[in-house]
Amino acid sequence: MSLSDQSKTPGRLARAWDSDIAWSFRHSPVALVAGAVSLLIILAAAFAPLIAPHDPFDPSTLNLMDGFSAPMEPNAFTGNVYWLGTDNQGRDVFSTILYGARISLFVGFAAVLLAMVLGIAAGLVAGYRGGWVDGLLMRVADVQLTFPSILLALLIFGIARGFIPPAYREEMAIWVLIVAIGLSDWVQYARVVRGATMVEKNKEYVQAAKLIGAHPAKIVLRHILPNVLGPVLVIATIGLALAIIAEATLSFLGVGVPPTQPSLGTLIRIGQGFLFSGEWWILLFPSITLLALALSVNLLGDWLRDALNPRLR
Repeated sequence: MSLSDQSKTPGRLARAWDSDIAWSFRHSPVALVAGAVSLLIILAAAFAPLIAPHDPFDPSTLNLMDGFSAPMEPNAFTGNVYWLGTDNQGRDVFSTILYGARISLFVGFAAVLLAMVLGIAAGLVAGYRGGWVDGLLMRVADVQLTFPSILLALLIFGIARGFIPPAYREEMAIWVLIVAIGLSDWVQYARVVRGATMVEKNKEYVQAAKLIGAHPAKIVLRHILPNVLGPVLVIATIGLALAIIAEATLSFLGVGVPPTQPSLGTLIRIGQGFLFSGEWWILLFPSITLLALALSVNLLGDWLRDALNPRLR
């Protein structure tokens, strides 16, 4: 690395640290707590194989005699102690939460990414081209908005599973779930990007690019796209929380992640069956984890929305 590069690096870091967004984050207690909680859960899920005391999906490590162990109490038969107790199969609840959060986060991030790609592409095309293309895409979006997203995800999930051979349904369940949630959430991205694109395409820098003969695809991707990503990031942050909740809802209903790869929603569904028999911890701790994750991501989205709003600076 040259001396000039070394001198530029601290300057860039310092400018990023002193930016309006970084300053707003450092001076927002809610954003700091929400970011810490989100980061903690994400890191714990990412390093679950290193953190979890047991692998809850390895049958050779399970002991049915450890089933229904209460939190921090020795099991009556084996004497083993588990921080958050065990479920009916003797699986450590703490370990299942870590592994379940991995699946929930993966589905949430992948579904948001899919919805963003589809929505941004549709919004850019509709806003820049206009005419019948804009009318067609927006009418499709309007029709989709008449259906609740969870019901639409259920419909897409059911149709997609119908085309998959039974032998591959469990293997493809997570990917089908991602597609179902992503296709049900692209509309909000498309509408926001379309509106921003219609504003940007009439500005001087776009008109100048047209005058010098730039290709429309280059104008859209190089000039317009970077200027419409601000609202998209806010929607994506809040959409991540909604996607995680949608996955948990579908899994709770029994049409999401298969029981062999349980997510937080599947764990809540399993725990709900034992709530009234006294094993409250099987339901409580996965529910608290899902609530903390969704709430912290939502609060981060609210903070980012305010931080990117120039009227509130």
